[in-house]
Amino acid sequence: MSSDWTSFLAAVAAPDQPVATLAALQVRFRSVVDARLFTVMVYEQKTGMARRIHTSHPQEYPVSGTKPLSRGKWSDAIVGGRRCFVANTIEAISEVFPDHELIKSLGCESVVNLPVLFAGEVIGTVNLLDRRDYYLPERVARIESLAPFATVALLATRCTDQAAAASGA
Repeated sequence: MSSDWTSFLAAVAAPDQPVATLAALQVRFRSVVDARLFTVMVYEQKTGMARRIHTSHPQEYPVSGTKPLSRGKWSDAIVGGRRCFVANTIEAISEVFPDHELIKSLGCESVVNLPVLFAGEVIGTVNLLDRRDYYLPERVARIESLAPFATVALLATRCTDQAAAASGA
């Protein structure tokens, strides 16, 4: 087993869940392809709702609440096509994300959203944002190669959520 998996699985085994696993996921992604802003969302297909479960910028993008899954170009790529959504200019981002001004204020003008798949459904996304024209095909391919880490992290989060619900926490 590679040291990448060894250290990541050590985080999965840590007691502080899902915080430890999601922090390790951020470290793993940023070690392969940097990102000024890194977030993770989970999706509930039945309700069409999304929830941010991890963020590198808790002030600007707190972990909280739910919001409806957006429809259009983004969902066509992520949900319909089960492929990354990529936008490399703030203009392209503004067509999809209403918070584009906040995104730009953080020095970000490009985004890649990696869909996380399980049992035939998109269960969430890993979202990386950085400077203009940053997420070109070679970087996107490196991000896509990290999908197994994202799947383990979101399944670990799901298990943590289910355990908390069962215990009444």
